Amino acid sequence: MTHKPLGSVITPWGLGLMGTALLGILACGKDAVPEDPPVCEESPRQAQVTGYLQCGATLDFTPVNSYRGEFADAVAQEDAVVLIGGSCTGTLIQASAGPVVLTAGHCVNRGDRPLIVFNHEESPDGPDLLTEGTVIEQALEPDYALIRLDVLPAITPIPLTLETSDRLAIIQHPRGRPKVVAEGRFAGACNRLVYYSDLDTLVGSSGAGVLNRRGHLLGVHTDGDCQENGRGTNRGWTSEVIVEASEYLVREDLVGP
Repeated sequence: MTHKPLGSVITPWGLGLMGTALLGILACGKDAVPEDPPVCEESPRQAQVTGYLQCGATLDFTPVNSYRGEFADAVAQEDAVVLIGGSCTGTLIQASAGPVVLTAGHCVNRGDRPLIVFNHEESPDGPDLLTEGTVIEQALEPDYALIRLDVLPAITPIPLTLETSDRLAIIQHPRGRPKVVAEGRFAGACNRLVYYSDLDTLVGSSGAGVLNRRGHLLGVHTDGDCQENGRGTNRGWTSEVIVEASEYLVREDLVGP
């Protein structure tokens, strides 16, 4: 995770998962609680921005440079995760038309010029890298936005994917704080959304990439329905539905099994 400085510093889915039947549909918390209904058997509901409560009694965040868990390969790509305007998270993604930052649409408006910060971390392996970018696409359904950066750092972007895994991870900036990792169970994918349980997020985590075990971006975190009593799931829009909605991204930008 070695950085090269920016050339200049500027200040201011369904998915092919329909047969993937609800792996690990368990309650969201660490303590024993009644199980929630399987997410894909619920009546379809309009996705909307809701609360961002932690999943269970404790927040299970690990500072990115201290992480030694099962997602080590995914976390090795954490350089691509950014803080956006001090209030949301995004990921530099691969795209045929050139790398862009992918985040949640409710974080920005089209035409905005947010400040993008790379390497905002505890025990950083290099200085914060700052640039600005222009929001070139933005929508609320699906809830996504694309930001074209003024200056691209020497960082490898993360590919979008159709491939799920039994467990997922999110690298994020909760409440604008230094970058952390949380992991949890894949709870299902339907209605253009991916659901995950026992995976903590907070305000500021919006727009973070939902990563499979390969470290590829399966979706974008947008909504938190976990509760401190251990019930509920968090969710985000799938990469597939975002590609379908986008004029910038193309089907070939999706990798899969």
